Parts: sequence; C-alpha cells; structure tokens
Amino acid sequence: MVAYGFKSYFAPQIEDCSKTHTIRGHRRRHAHVGEQLQLFVGLRTRNCRRIIADPACVAVLPIVIMSSDLIDAGIAYIEIDGRPLHRDEIEPFAISDGFDPGRLAGLAPSRLIGSTARETMGRFWRESHQGSRFEGVIIRWNPEI
Repeated sequence: MVAYGFKSYFAPQIEDCSKTHTIRGHRRRHAHVGEQLQLFVGLRTRNCRRIIADPACVAVLPIVIMSSDLIDAGIAYIEIDGRPLHRDEIEPFAISDGFDPGRLAGLAPSRLIGSTARETMGRFWRESHQGSRFEGVIIRWNPEI
C-alpha cells in the first residue's frame, strides 16, 4: 500500500469522487495497478486523517506538464501517456484534477484562485513546482473498493 498526502482543499472533491487521480513526481515507488492507496490530509502531522476508504489503483501513466508565465492560463501543455491534450481538453482535465475555482473558493488560498480551472492549476503549479517542465505520473483510482 502506498500513501499520498493532499492539501485539505482537495479533500471534498476526493470525498465526492469528482477527483479520482493525483499527479506526482517520480519517486522510488508509486502504487501499482490493483494495489490499494491510502489518501490522507495532513500526512505526517498530528492532524492526519484518511480522506476516504482505501481505493484501488487503476492506472499509473506518465505525464508531462509545461507551465508558462507568458500566458494567463499558466498551463501551456499537458501530455498523458504520450498523448498531448488538445487545448480544449486542458480545462476539463484541470477541473477533474481539483482546480475548479468555484469548488476551491473559500478553501484554498485566494492567491491560487484564477478565473478558470486551467489558470488556477497554473498558479498552483508555479507555486509548488520548480521550472516550467514537469515529468511524473498520474495515478488514477477507483473509489469503489
């Protein structure tokens, strides 16, 4: 079993199953398909809590995200498993990744909230990742155990 920690403002979307994946940088070990995941808020603190019962991992795919300060949207390019997302697919993807500004209002810091999910994702990305190119994995789960 592999544990993943989340910002508290993503927890409601994980609980209602509108967010069923996470994007993570490369590390020694990620979950494997079929393995159960542990999803937490406040991981490694005394306020740690499990968000939902342990879901099963259904996919681990390579992802590339490119951000840019030159565009308001922040996110310039996303590629999943070698397939670039069309520009019209980036906004729905950002929503599915938990960056819908309407869902984050009042929960996330106001400096992160943009006018679109893509812009909100871009602000989050620039604040939490070094450089303009990110390579990692997208880990998808099935909330039904």
